[in-house]
Amino acid sequence: MLPKSQTRTALAILHDIAAVVVAWMLAYSLRFNFELPTNFAVEMQQTLLWVVPLQVVIFWMFGLYRGIWRYASLNDLRRIVLAVLLASLVIPFVWWMLRSAFVVPRSVLVMNPLLLILFMGGSRLLYRMWKETRFHGAMKLSSQPVLVLGAGDAAVSLSKDLAKNPAWQLVGFLDDDVNKQGCVLNGTSVLGRLDTLDHWVENFGVERVIIAMPSSSHQQRQRAIKLCTAAKVEALTVPSFDDLMSGKVAVSQLRPIELDDLLGRDPVVLDEAGLHGLLSENVVMVTGAGGSIGSELCRQISRFSPAKLVLFEQSEFALYTLEQELQQTFPKLNFVCLVGDVRDAERVGEVMGLHKPTVLFHAAAYKHVPMMETHNAWQAIRNNVLGTWTVARAAQKFGVGKFVMISTDKAVNPTNVMGASKRLAEMVCQALQATDSTQFVIVRFGNVLGSTGSVIPKFRTQIAQGGPITVTHPEITRYFMSIPEAAQLVLQAGLMGSGGEIFVLDMGEPVKIVDLAKELIRLSGFTEDEIKIEFSGLRPGEKLYEELLADNEHTLTTPHPKLRIAQARLADAAWLERLLAWTEVAIKPDSEVKSALEVWVPEYQPQQSAPLTSVTRENER
Repeated sequence: MLPKSQTRTALAILHDIAAVVVAWMLAYSLRFNFELPTNFAVEMQQTLLWVVPLQVVIFWMFGLYRGIWRYASLNDLRRIVLAVLLASLVIPFVWWMLRSAFVVPRSVLVMNPLLLILFMGGSRLLYRMWKETRFHGAMKLSSQPVLVLGAGDAAVSLSKDLAKNPAWQLVGFLDDDVNKQGCVLNGTSVLGRLDTLDHWVENFGVERVIIAMPSSSHQQRQRAIKLCTAAKVEALTVPSFDDLMSGKVAVSQLRPIELDDLLGRDPVVLDEAGLHGLLSENVVMVTGAGGSIGSELCRQISRFSPAKLVLFEQSEFALYTLEQELQQTFPKLNFVCLVGDVRDAERVGEVMGLHKPTVLFHAAAYKHVPMMETHNAWQAIRNNVLGTWTVARAAQKFGVGKFVMISTDKAVNPTNVMGASKRLAEMVCQALQATDSTQFVIVRFGNVLGSTGSVIPKFRTQIAQGGPITVTHPEITRYFMSIPEAAQLVLQAGLMGSGGEIFVLDMGEPVKIVDLAKELIRLSGFTEDEIKIEFSGLRPGEKLYEELLADNEHTLTTPHPKLRIAQARLADAAWLERLLAWTEVAIKPDSEVKSALEVWVPEYQPQQSAPLTSVTRENER
């Protein structure tokens, strides 16, 4: 007994032989209106002895028997057309070369290929339709109805994948484009506008809705999410437009709605050509490479194929984790993982002297506000200020062209040691700018969603444990952006900076942390009755509102809509010398550090804990 694949090939060949015979005979019959003269009937039979083997050989050469009919596609149809057209030219040419006496009507030579394409292509299409209808039709009996919001290219592509998925049955599209309403896409109708969702949910008994609007603005996507919430259905979404265009994911890789979608922002427009000039074929170094921002910077930089990427990180485990990821994601990337402390001048100098980076992104810092506020204030100063100076001086010594420092909005009118230390680090870079050709660029931004130590992972853990979620204060607000967006804007600012600037990122509108907690509870499939929210009071050094500019600062516009330049108070070499003398002395107690910071950073005002309101205390009970 022949293997299944050989049996399938033999049947396909027999089918095509039959198609060739029928097409040839039908072409003759049509030519003579089905009243075929005897002499032409004899000639038709004789010519078939040439037509059949020649066409089958050409079909084999075009690989028509390597495919499986169940998965027949446009590529298969294209091969059939090319093979048939070639055969229709080869056969009369062979007769002419052999000086054959055959007199085949020209209309037969024209009609035959058309009929043959119809028989061969049509039979494969009908077979695929029959197989898919029989298989998926049986499976769809127990499938769940689903609606798709959006009727663009992504939605149509998604509908093709859903047609093969036995779990779901696509019942319709919804789209606000009036030109699409009433149209049929891939066999499914565009039922109406997005705001009719609740009607169709009730009509079809839909429990899940897929938002397929990757290229729409974040306001449109947020509106779609709110409509799903109002209709009390679970919302899924397709990957982002950038991920789809890069080929990293397929449109069928659905995912639940995340906080990034609710707080979503329009995609960052990057100067790709300029960034290639800055990063491609250059040695790039990232300090704090294992952190949230540092690791994302490494991912973004890797896209531009640097000559070498130097990863400098104090945490061995964080560095190992990033190493494994980069090896898998960017197998051709030339990178080196180096363990070291930014305060260790000898190690920093060794690394820069050996690898000679052209561009350096300084992301290494202690950032946890409450932890740095108590028992660790002096370490925050040493790491964030002295560490920045150590790396910056080495950058100058070894000819780094551009030094980009990652700062924070907590450096603005700081109320905590961490923020004040980052403000001092900014001033260190500005003081060094006048002394060398290295361009020091500072980038200041707020919180990033999902970063290490942020509220999001903490809230997720608390929800997984059944609650409660703890929020420090009902009025506390923060600016948020995604980690990839922050890293992309850091790269863009690094490209635009010419030295000494403090770039401020457009953080959008501030968000109440309690609202964030409520959204996360809902997205996790719970209600606020099931997962309680409790208020614990502000932590040491924490303030209710973050600011992107100090009281005496103003901004200048830049060519990029999401970047502005802050005009901040500058520092000089004499100031820097006094500061370094202070940082290099013995360990100081927290109280002494905070008192000194009020002198070094006049806008620093230690935060007093804000009392909880009576409403908050009622909620606690």
